[in-house]
Amino acid sequence: MMQSSGVIICLAYILGLLFTAVPWGGIWILAMGILAAVFFRAIFINLRKINYKQENYLTKAKTGVNTPLTTPHPRVWLIAGLVGLLATFYFQVRTPQPGAKDISQFVSNENNSNQEQLVIVRGDVIGTPRLTRSQKGQFWLNATQLDEVKNDQGPASVPKGVTGKLYVTVPILQATGLYPGQQIAVTGMLYKPKAAQNPGAFDFQKYLKQEGAFAGLVGKQINIIDEDRKWGWWKIREQIVRSQVRWLGVPEGPLVSAMVLGSKAVDLPYDIRDLFVKVGLAHALAASGFQTSLILGIILQLTRKANKGVQFFCGSLGLLAFLCLAGIQASILRAVIMGFAALIGLVLERKVQQLGSLLLAATLLLLFNPLWIWDLGFQLSFLATLGLIVTATPITKRLDWLPPAIAALIAVPIAATIWTLPLLLHIFSVVAVYSVPLNIITTPLISVISIGGMISGLVSLISQDIGSTLASFLYYPTHWLIQLAEFFANLPGSSVAVGSISTWQMFVVYGLIISTCLVGWWQKRWWFAGLMAVVLVIVPAWHSTSNLLRITLLATNNEPVLVIQDQGKVTLINSGDEGTGRFTILPFLQQQGINKIDWAISSKFLANENDAWLEIMDSLPIKNFYAYTYQQENNLETQAIQKQLQQQQGIYQPLALGQTINTGAIIGQFINDKLPILKLQIFGQNWLLVGSIKSQQIAQLVKTGDLSSPQVLWCPSESLQDLVTALQPQVAIASDNNLSSKTLDAIKGKTKLFFTGRDGAIQWTPDGDFEAFIQVTENKSSNL
Repeated sequence: MMQSSGVIICLAYILGLLFTAVPWGGIWILAMGILAAVFFRAIFINLRKINYKQENYLTKAKTGVNTPLTTPHPRVWLIAGLVGLLATFYFQVRTPQPGAKDISQFVSNENNSNQEQLVIVRGDVIGTPRLTRSQKGQFWLNATQLDEVKNDQGPASVPKGVTGKLYVTVPILQATGLYPGQQIAVTGMLYKPKAAQNPGAFDFQKYLKQEGAFAGLVGKQINIIDEDRKWGWWKIREQIVRSQVRWLGVPEGPLVSAMVLGSKAVDLPYDIRDLFVKVGLAHALAASGFQTSLILGIILQLTRKANKGVQFFCGSLGLLAFLCLAGIQASILRAVIMGFAALIGLVLERKVQQLGSLLLAATLLLLFNPLWIWDLGFQLSFLATLGLIVTATPITKRLDWLPPAIAALIAVPIAATIWTLPLLLHIFSVVAVYSVPLNIITTPLISVISIGGMISGLVSLISQDIGSTLASFLYYPTHWLIQLAEFFANLPGSSVAVGSISTWQMFVVYGLIISTCLVGWWQKRWWFAGLMAVVLVIVPAWHSTSNLLRITLLATNNEPVLVIQDQGKVTLINSGDEGTGRFTILPFLQQQGINKIDWAISSKFLANENDAWLEIMDSLPIKNFYAYTYQQENNLETQAIQKQLQQQQGIYQPLALGQTINTGAIIGQFINDKLPILKLQIFGQNWLLVGSIKSQQIAQLVKTGDLSSPQVLWCPSESLQDLVTALQPQVAIASDNNLSSKTLDAIKGKTKLFFTGRDGAIQWTPDGDFEAFIQVTENKSSNL
């Protein structure tokens, strides 16, 4: 059992890391430590007097047992404050920064794709290549040498010695067969990652920084330097995966392997990964406590007749082998440390305090890598485990009218959900409605698959044929698990976007959860705490959605994508190219708590690529769909959209030239049957969306009066100068800034210019001016 002083110091260290998100966070921790020392000093002195009197009384009476009242010494609080302060400095020291020879320092012309420099990067492969969503191979490379290449493929300069970790993507066939530690040379183009450009979008720059990388490489060709396949744990992992995939096939085989080794160690198809995340089964793909419990349970059962030293040795060997196979991950390290704590308790014949071992594991891991404090996997792993320790038992007791096995089966997913849901809402803004019942139903299947997968994996190391045969018996349980996940995912309202809750809302909800665990008054009124938490999440989101008037022009590659929020009514104009729906539009709508689109307007001719309407409609219903398809009325994509709308009971309305669209907040029409021009009136503002047109066409339209001066203009960068000169809008927005400084100065005048490629999404509200998302984000970050 950890002493109270040790608990306070460990918590102070963790709190100090968390306070790195607060201005002068370390000073705040130190100040709290000093205040606590002053406050508890008086209590400490009073308790010493009480204990002294009690001791004298018992000495005279010579009866009874003296149980002294204790509280941590005031200096413990001072030490805790200092530890918290030092934790903030330690976090800054351990935060990755590019060195002088880091390969990111040699990235040039990152904003000008026409002058990208072809390079050859030599280095060692880190980890096993994986398949990306765009069906490319991806792996990490430890860069050691950089060569620039001329257009004639000759060396441009003397090779440079470089350092740093590089995020590499190549055609899938180029990545096939690569293995960790292999020396290769990759020909491609370097780039620096961009920060998130839209609200709710994935921050690629932040992700790479957390991984200790500051640049990426779009590879075209790989040349192998080292052909020798050196031994590594990856070989054993590869042998297990191949054995299980052999007779199970895809996706059942990779799913079994992922449930045994973790999804980060196995290249699981993204559709299965996304499905499990959507329905609330993501924990089944994260190797952690469940797997280590099985490993220890099996080993201790097999060695039950041996002495405790043998049990400890065999158990330790099993835990270390599992750690090496699954890889260094926060959730796995946490489970292994707690497994070792259980083994030590077994040897010493002492009961291990689970909360103490969890706190110790968290402290050790954060000493090893303090950056994990902001790793979502680390946070969810510890919160779920904390929920199982402190909440599962009380829930089980309240279900004492059920058989114990069934009560425990219900209590475990409820406890884990209670502790992880606030964080998930803060990050993803979505609730998996059927997560708890699905977890209850699938727990037996997950247990069978995990145990069977471990047994078949171990046997495959001896004989792949026998291992494959054993794995084949897991086909139906695995197939049924996938079918159950798909069934629940397709139920009405399977996932509901409630909007992103703020940090203070999250902390208040966690405060209510902790109160129900520690305070007797709240324990008796747990239902009231739950009601308060629900109200705290739902009411602000409902109030904001019901009163919000806002226009958001999202940062996309080609055509403009507008989201108009009008007091609970949502209009979406355009969907961008493939992938925009999944990675830009849907995350933004989820963050805003939007679960349906009232009006959708498609101006297909503003982009040459396939659009993302089907991606969006797979997740959100659309009530009214207006489409001007520009001589593509009968194409297959339009037919698929119409079919999907019929299933959602939506209305498809093709638009003719000059026909007016009126949604209440928006009045719009296409004004030319040959040129991509959409005229809109939004909240009383005149918007003009113009595609790629020539200067002569612009002059002709202005001359004939078809184009009038709008308040807001969107157009491609190549048309910006001509359109701003001719129309003089108040605000002009383009995707990329490819214009010279001289040209920009010439066209600015009274026009305010935005470039979504530089400024990110552009937002407007009736009581404010146009705001650039990246600028607003930087202003908020500067306060931290």
